[in-house]
Amino acid sequence: MTVWVPVVFAVLAAACNALSTVLQRRAARTVPVSGRLRLGLFADLLHRAAWLGGMLMVLPAACFQALALSSGALSVVQPIFVLELPLALLIGRVLLGGPVPVRISGRGWAGVGLLVVGLGIALAAAAPTVGRDHAPLSRWVPALVVCASVIAVTVGAGLRRGAGSVRAACFGAATAVGYALTAALLKDATHAWQRGGPAEFFVSWQAYGFALTGVLALFMMENAMQSGSLTASQPVLTLGDALISLSLGVTLFDERVRVGWWLVPEALGFGLILWGAVLLSQVSLARDLATGQTGERLDRPPRGRKRGCA
Repeated sequence: MTVWVPVVFAVLAAACNALSTVLQRRAARTVPVSGRLRLGLFADLLHRAAWLGGMLMVLPAACFQALALSSGALSVVQPIFVLELPLALLIGRVLLGGPVPVRISGRGWAGVGLLVVGLGIALAAAAPTVGRDHAPLSRWVPALVVCASVIAVTVGAGLRRGAGSVRAACFGAATAVGYALTAALLKDATHAWQRGGPAEFFVSWQAYGFALTGVLALFMMENAMQSGSLTASQPVLTLGDALISLSLGVTLFDERVRVGWWLVPEALGFGLILWGAVLLSQVSLARDLATGQTGERLDRPPRGRKRGCA
């Protein structure tokens, strides 16, 4: 199987997640902003048909992601998910604009370009290799302990702050760890399916682990978006997911990346990804996708700002 097969599946998974995001944001417009961690947030959203439609799109996204991870390296597949935000902008431009598509500013298109170019440079320089398909429990235990500790610390730090940028960034960091850990568990669970079929898959702890971690990550993402600006949470989430996934791929599955002077273009690529994520998070449509709180028409710039400014 060529290297392009898992890449194509990963892009399809990112597109499904992007569509899910757009539908969920339509529902989130009717949910008030909260200054605390809301356990009842899911209960509120369950009454929105758009949110349920968005959640249904998670199923094909998970299938495409599983297919990508079953044939490709975690450190290749998961960083491709940084394309989810620009894809969400492109889909939201059509679906959220009514009869006239929403306009994306020049800053938004620049962010898309920086993110795509940065991803290409980082992956080309790192050249991750496919390692093992299954990680032994002796590796999983320390990985789970470290990831759980980081999530606990970042959530705890966020809960000590009121609604705002710091809280959103802390929850975004916790979400990044959750997404990366979910992908690693899914990769191991797909190995169980390939080895023993559905019977072995449904008795493996990794299958239930990625389901539980995925729900936790989704919960943290919803609260990150409700806690503060997308500018605070999205860059942390975008870059954190890619870097943590790369680390888990190396430590759990013996994937290898190039080091030495290759670290320079790798750092450049990740820097461009971060820059692109920051620009995209400042686009009006991106902020609406994340919060949906403004109540303004999406084809108009916010009050007091000129058209064309993000």
